[in-house]
Amino acid sequence: MDTDKLSQNIRRRFDHNQAKRVLREKYQAKMLFALSGGLWCAGPELITHCNLCLANAHFQPVLLDTHGNPVKVDAEELKTQALQRWQEQMNAWHAEHAELRKQR
Repeated sequence: MDTDKLSQNIRRRFDHNQAKRVLREKYQAKMLFALSGGLWCAGPELITHCNLCLANAHFQPVLLDTHGNPVKVDAEELKTQALQRWQEQMNAWHAEHAELRKQR
């Protein structure tokens, strides 16, 4: 009987799925950055879009930021910033996730 209560107490104290959700929200918020008068969320979609714009270098791209505002951007600078932010945050997220898995 005491073992069951102890197990329930441990489950309540550390809900692994909840901890993963909190960690995800924390790092999703850190993916945001401002550049060229817009607010951007670093990620594979933005990086790929910048690569497409760079492949068609005959025009200066206008992209929608996270608020849906059209912003004229330097695709190379935006790509560099997005890639740097993405990699920094993913490395930190991975390290914290590894620690979280150890606690489980």
